[in-house]
Amino acid sequence: MRTEPAIGFFDSGLGGISVLAAAMKALPQERFLYYGDSANAPYGTKTAEEVCRLTGAAVQEMVKDGVKALVIACNTASGAAAKGLRERYAMPIIALEPALKLAHETHGQGTILVMATPLTFENENYKRLFSSYGEHAVSLPCPGLMDFVEREELESPALDRYLEALFEPFLARDTDAVVLGCTHYLFLRDAIARHLPEGVRIVDGNGGVVRQLQKKLAENGLLAPSGAKGDIRLKSSGGREKAEQMERMLARALRL
Repeated sequence: MRTEPAIGFFDSGLGGISVLAAAMKALPQERFLYYGDSANAPYGTKTAEEVCRLTGAAVQEMVKDGVKALVIACNTASGAAAKGLRERYAMPIIALEPALKLAHETHGQGTILVMATPLTFENENYKRLFSSYGEHAVSLPCPGLMDFVEREELESPALDRYLEALFEPFLARDTDAVVLGCTHYLFLRDAIARHLPEGVRIVDGNGGVVRQLQKKLAENGLLAPSGAKGDIRLKSSGGREKAEQMERMLARALRL
């Protein structure tokens, strides 16, 4: 039985599973521990202080379980809590931010729409990011959108109505790209694409997060031995029903 510590993934619920799946594909020899705080979701409409408290408590439990590195697989929690967690723990901590820089660097012509929770747009990290790369961008708050993913409602008339109303003000202008600034939204990628004009790029930051994780593990001598067999544990504050939902969503994400 393997005893080395796992790579921890934390999210407010199910969204970070999309990042976890990308990491599992890139690092099949690693052990992973995923914790979703579904009992307290959504985070995006809470105060920064609430998000810091909830994230800190969850990460403390993950550290007790044994983790060698942490990915805060939630843009909202990253913006609110990453600084404090890095001050508290010596392990590598990878935080997320909306992939606005990537969208800006590959910009063609038109507007970049950044989809995220209201709290993500309020944090200082995002404000600095927007100051540097927001020349062509519009911040598009999406309160309640992650709830569709938490309900596994990835296709429905209600979701279509939400997205139609969200994008309607922008259909008359030239849109270059849409940035998925919440990990939950990756599960809605197909539904989002249906409500956008043909040719609009959909950008997410999962690839960059995984590359940063690989880099930090290598720099700190924390990579699992080549040929080792990886494994995964899923934990949820939402009880057994949410844990079973995580298993379904992970299977879905691994097929993407």
